[in-house]
Amino acid sequence: MAPATMSPVTLRLGDRELLVSHPDKLLWPDMGIDKLRYVRTLAELAPYLLPHSEGRHLTTIRFPEGYAGKSFYQKNAPTPVPEFVRTETEGGIRYVVLDSLPTLLWMGSLYALEFHVSCERIGMPLPDRWMLDIDPSLEVEPRIMEAADKVGDLLHSLGLEAVPKTSGATGIQVVMRIEPGPTYDDLRRFGKFVSDYLTAKNPRLFTVERLKKNRGSLIYLDYLQYYPGRTLVAAYSPRARAGAPVSTPLDWSEVRADPSPADFNLTNIAERLRKRGDLIGSMKPQRLGDVLKQIKPN
Repeated sequence: MAPATMSPVTLRLGDRELLVSHPDKLLWPDMGIDKLRYVRTLAELAPYLLPHSEGRHLTTIRFPEGYAGKSFYQKNAPTPVPEFVRTETEGGIRYVVLDSLPTLLWMGSLYALEFHVSCERIGMPLPDRWMLDIDPSLEVEPRIMEAADKVGDLLHSLGLEAVPKTSGATGIQVVMRIEPGPTYDDLRRFGKFVSDYLTAKNPRLFTVERLKKNRGSLIYLDYLQYYPGRTLVAAYSPRARAGAPVSTPLDWSEVRADPSPADFNLTNIAERLRKRGDLIGSMKPQRLGDVLKQIKPN
């Protein structure tokens, strides 16, 4: 990768300024996306990403040499912390609260290429999100949208509204906003019910086998991601992969049209969001209590 040579650029954010060093450093060379373009694209993503990150435990993955270089996970706030960045301390970790445009762009300027958030808010014991991770065993899985559609059909039959989103990698995550009440144990129990039912009905498509080496070509339904403080990729987060993909919510008609998850990336996401808006944000929180009552304890 050629060294960056351009002088630092100062971005004005209202009454604040953000210095972007090495603005021409290529972060996704295959897409021609340099650091300055990345930070500016984050500004376009901010109205959609921030509602899904504010107040939640945050893990970032930083790639100082671009997506193909060495990386590290970070939960504790980088230092020094600018005065405009809000933090919350829990469990000995000082979390950045990703709730503002300046904070998001500051993180981007520090080469945070991925943003992962918890299903619960900091200081709140109960989650307000449920997700099922649909994880292919094959690097290229032509049935992934079919798999997501079957999950959606089952949830719809239970009277539940959900939104599928690309993980930004190879899988799909089906997301529901829920009213706080169910515990993490309840959500895992519900996820197990959904996964076991679908696997029994579609044994040539799905598996709940945890060991990848034992899955063959089956698609893994991962319902075991739900524990306090555990983070999953946020809606509208970029991913550090070839093609600069973005974790993108879809509607069910799009799923049935069988797009490739790679179709949604940093070069086209802003235009899509201007046309489609936030599909998860427009979903109303739902009560899971009545459904949970019908499911026998494990």
